[in-house]
Amino acid sequence: MFGRILTATPDIKTFLKKIFMKEISRDNAVINYHKSGNGEIILLFVHGSYIDQTYWNEQVKYFNHHFTVITLDLPGHGLSGKERKVWSTKGFAEDVVALIKELDLKNVILIGHSWGADVNLLAATMHPQQIIGFIAVDYYKNAATLSIPQHEIDNVKTNLKKDFAGTNENYARMALLTPQTPAEITNRVVKDFRNAYEPMGQAVTPEIFDMYKIQKDLLPKLKYKLYLINIDYIPTSEEPLKQYCKNGYEVLHIKGTSHFPMLETPQELNKKLEQVINEIIGTK
Repeated sequence: MFGRILTATPDIKTFLKKIFMKEISRDNAVINYHKSGNGEIILLFVHGSYIDQTYWNEQVKYFNHHFTVITLDLPGHGLSGKERKVWSTKGFAEDVVALIKELDLKNVILIGHSWGADVNLLAATMHPQQIIGFIAVDYYKNAATLSIPQHEIDNVKTNLKKDFAGTNENYARMALLTPQTPAEITNRVVKDFRNAYEPMGQAVTPEIFDMYKIQKDLLPKLKYKLYLINIDYIPTSEEPLKQYCKNGYEVLHIKGTSHFPMLETPQELNKKLEQVINEIIGTK
């Protein structure tokens, strides 16, 4: 009988997610999150732009035996709300802080993928008291540096207004994926980028290109060593990290063909995360 229900109900996956996930609200938007495990150390995973918390599924399964693992859909993403009137990276950071406060989390290690690391950077400098570690996944490869020519950024901003979905797809294919990326990963990422919530994306994407200015200001204020787990399809420049990371940094490398190691090489990412988490706990 249950099998017939699954067959007859196309949205059963969404229905089941709503059963097993929980919600808080902030600034007119519901924030959907998932919490599992019962460890003293909290691993709080924040996804990148246009994707959602399900990208972390393999990390949740791997770490929730020994840690409390929390993932969330930032508003405008996944199962979270879209009712917000003003969209900004700072607002997403306030969402992360609100979740930490609402759940009374302590001993939090923030783990952010891509632009999610900038969300965490803002959150960690706004509300550092409960945070003990900071990890970025495939990000800060040119920290605090304008790494894309301004005319190219201007072209992207213009094209977003003309063809939001198509511009997002082109960006994903050109900057985040390669011809060697497995087709199932490419298809999933492209679909998510094309289907991104446009009012949110039109507001936040231009901010993403300017986040290097925020990094320049906030990386020196980060109270923790910055750990990067980066994929080598694009190299990491360490000179800015030496300049701006006042409490030190460490780069761990993974071989891969895309910006999404949680999908492409989840076991390798888990091993690197475990290595870093143990180091953070050891210095606590």
